[in-house]
Formats: sequence, structure tokens, C-alpha cells
Amino acid sequence: MDLLRSLPIGLYLEQPVTWLHRLDPRVKLGWLLSFLLAPILASASWKLGLVVLLVLISLLAGIPWRALKPQMGWLLLFGGAIFVVGMFAPDSINVTQQVRSPADAGVEIVQPYQYVLFKIDGGIIHLKITKKSLDNAIYASTLIFTSIYSATVYLLTTSPEEVTAGLDRLMSPLRRWNVPVTEIMLTLTLSLRFIPLVLEEIQNLVRSVYTRAIDWQKLGLKNSAKVWLTVSEKILENLLSRAHQIAIAMQVRGFTTPNTHKVEWHQLKLGKADIFAMFVLCLFWVARFIVGGQFA
Repeated sequence: MDLLRSLPIGLYLEQPVTWLHRLDPRVKLGWLLSFLLAPILASASWKLGLVVLLVLISLLAGIPWRALKPQMGWLLLFGGAIFVVGMFAPDSINVTQQVRSPADAGVEIVQPYQYVLFKIDGGIIHLKITKKSLDNAIYASTLIFTSIYSATVYLLTTSPEEVTAGLDRLMSPLRRWNVPVTEIMLTLTLSLRFIPLVLEEIQNLVRSVYTRAIDWQKLGLKNSAKVWLTVSEKILENLLSRAHQIAIAMQVRGFTTPNTHKVEWHQLKLGKADIFAMFVLCLFWVARFIVGGQFA
């Protein structure tokens, strides 16, 4: 398994440059937060609409399938499993329908609301789908999909430097209260750049263990644990060595503090496409409150 290609963290798609790449990172961050917050207390149709909208955005942006395929496969499988399990799971609500009018009163009883949608109760098989369990299944599966997939699209179309530059601009008012915004953003930049190195070290050492064709059954549980403990120590040693090399490289380039070494971020400037994207985002939230509520 290639960890560097299967995880979206630290994986930035440089080519092709889509219109999502050209958007301001602050605008894209607003859309990302909207996809994370909009499903809260929303109707089932709105949650499903978010999934469709998110997939349409990635398709219209022209993001290559090779970049989305490593995440889409296991994400759809995991989301589908959550949906099936949640659909048949007990909803912890015991609803009993009671006739309020006498049967011989000559009044036709109309049942406008059906709570139990599907039920199998025969032998050892007891399956039931209720409206509540279906809503829970839709909520859990769509929430997992939108949160992970939106973050994947954001990281694929936004470089780590742009992410930190946008956050630095948004957090700049905190400097009035002596919050070290630049130091925090620099740490975040180094962390995002360091994640692929961590994955690379883990991947190389795990592959080196498997290529030796170790007979784990003959080693036993205790000796196998010793092998993986040695591998973990080697991973930690290599990562500390990489971090030390990065620190030396920064010192050689004269970086001590932001006061003596100016940190150059991306020059952020809102364009026409960014203004249009913010206008659509406002319409998105208007639609969310008007037609996307649970009781709308």
C-alpha cells in the first residue's frame, strides 16, 4: 500500500491547474467550513444534496480521476457500510400507534404518517427500518463523506503555503493581543511539509520488514513485538534526524525569529472569481436556512 498516494494529507496536485487552484485560499476555507457545518440540523434531502454538490464541484473543476481514486474507493465503501449498518440499527425510539376513535364510530381512520418503513420478523431474522434509523444512516454516511471528501479536494487544490498564508491573514487581528500568529503559521507550514516525510519513513521501513520474508509464526508473539518495537525506534530516530536537518537548514539561512527574518507568504488578493464564489456561498447559506432545515 502506497501511503504517499492513498492519503490526501500533504498531497498537493500541482498539475493540471484548475479554477479551484486559482481561488483565494480564504474563500476555499470558507467553503470547506460551510460543507462541514451545513449538515448540522439539516434535512436528509439537504445532506444528500451536499454530497451531489461536492462531487459536481470536483468534476467541474477537472480534477483528474487518478488523484481522487485512492480516496474515493475506500471512502465510498466505508460510507456505504455505515449507511447499511445505521439503517438497520435500533433507533432507541419505541413508537406505538393507537387508534383514538372507536372502531364502530363510522369514522374512517387515515394513517398519514408511517414510522416503520420496512420490517422482517420471521424466525431468527429480525430486521426493521424506521424513519429515524434511515435519517441517522443518511446523516452518518453523508457527514463522513462530505467532511473527508471536502478536505481532500481542498488539500489537492491548495498548497500548504497557501493554507498557512490564508490562515495568517485571517488570524492577523489576534496580533493585537500578542498572539504569535506568524510562529503558529510557520509551525503549521513545517508540519504540513513534514507529513509526507513521516509517511515515507513508515512506508520504507515497513516494506523493508516485509521484503525479508520473516516467519512471524515461528518468531512468536514476544519476538514479533520486539521486531516492531525496533522498527518503531528506527522510525523515531529517522524522523528526529530529519527534523534536526530542517532546523540546521533554517539556521543556515539566517532564520531566528519573525522580527529579524521576514516570512514571505503568498500575496493574497481577491479577484472577480473570488467575489463570485463568496456571492454563491452567501446564496448557499440562504438556501440552507430556508429549505435545508429539518422542519423546513
